[in-house]
Amino acid sequence: MTRVVYNGKRNSSPRSPTNSSEIFTPAHEENVRFIYEAWQGVERDLRSQLSSGERCLVEEYVEKVPNPSLKTFKPIDLSDLKRRNTQDAKKS
Repeated sequence: MTRVVYNGKRNSSPRSPTNSSEIFTPAHEENVRFIYEAWQGVERDLRSQLSSGERCLVEEYVEKVPNPSLKTFKPIDLSDLKRRNTQDAKKS
């Protein structure tokens, strides 16, 4: 059984950096595209599964014994962080 964590946050396509100081190789771009397309397949399967009431093919992974050192961990929205960093750079 495949276990995937699904949070539904990412819905934009992969894109090259707009900052000219960031240079990604063609191999990097290919890897990002592969991961993005694979994730889109997972999201499609999940939506299909939810709408048709199929047996669960995609399942959220949950630790059976949570790691105590991660008790205070707070996830961040990377898109929001990047947007704020971009806005801060424009102000400078």
